[in-house]
Formats: sequence, C-alpha cells, structure tokens
Amino acid sequence: MSPAVPASVVVMGVSGSGKSTVGALLAEALGVPFVDGDALHPPENVAKMAAGIPLDDADRAPWLDAVGARLADPPVVIACSALRRAYRDRLRGFAPELALVYLRGDRKLLARRLKSRRGHFMPASLLDSQLATLERPADDERALVLEIGRTPAELVRAALLRWEAP
Repeated sequence: MSPAVPASVVVMGVSGSGKSTVGALLAEALGVPFVDGDALHPPENVAKMAAGIPLDDADRAPWLDAVGARLADPPVVIACSALRRAYRDRLRGFAPELALVYLRGDRKLLARRLKSRRGHFMPASLLDSQLATLERPADDERALVLEIGRTPAELVRAALLRWEAP
C-alpha cells in the first residue's frame, strides 16, 4: 500500500534539477500552496551565490529556518535544495511528517540545464560544490526518488501515483 498524500512536501535536489517547476506543478495538482525556497533566502545569500561563492552552514541556517517555518503551516509544497541530511533533519523539526521528492540527475544533464537557464542568481559554476555537498536521502527519510530525465508532468504523475495508489 502506498503512503497517503503528505501535507508538507519538499521537492529537493541540486540547482538545475527542476525543483521549482516540478514543485509548482505538484502543488497545483494537489491543490495546495507552492513556495519557491529561493524566495526565502536572505539578500546576503543571493548576493554570495550570484558571485559564485558557495553557501556554508551558517549562511544556510536562517534560510532553512524560514523554509521550516513555512513547512510548519501545511499543506504546502516547497522547492528547497535540502542537500544534507542535517538540513532535512532541521526541516523535520518544523514538520515531523515531512515528505521529500528528490529529483536526481547526472552531472551532464544538470550542467546543460544550468547553462541554458536565464535570469537566475545561481551560476552553473556552483554545480560541483552542490554535488559535493549532496547527501542522498536515506531509507528512513520518507523520500520519493525521481530521475529528472522525464518531463515535469511525468515526474508529478509518478509522485501522485506513489501517494494515491491503493
């Protein structure tokens, strides 16, 4: 039996994985609000990333707390990189029943997506630092792993089927 549709969902992965696109479509399909975690970054974080400087844990702390505060008011789908287990554990402190949709893809596809993306503060040069930081979700993290080679609509259908199938 598949798990029930969760009230608090984080669509996670490195930059270029499609978190915002898939997250917005998933929220629409579920009829719940969508929040792009990038909009919750303090201006200092955005400036640092735009300059090609990776964030450290101290930079991420207030951002994760802002994401967590929004997760604590379900239902909601949030796009958030949530790269490390410790970051996801912090988010679970706000939303203990948090479900993850991990968008996984190979470096080549991610790099191609980032190079073609326009108008985003996150430069392609930070992809390797994100991949080095990424800790894939463990079995106990209630994570649905989806390969990004499929269309966003197909990824959303896969998540919904997993949660809603008897």
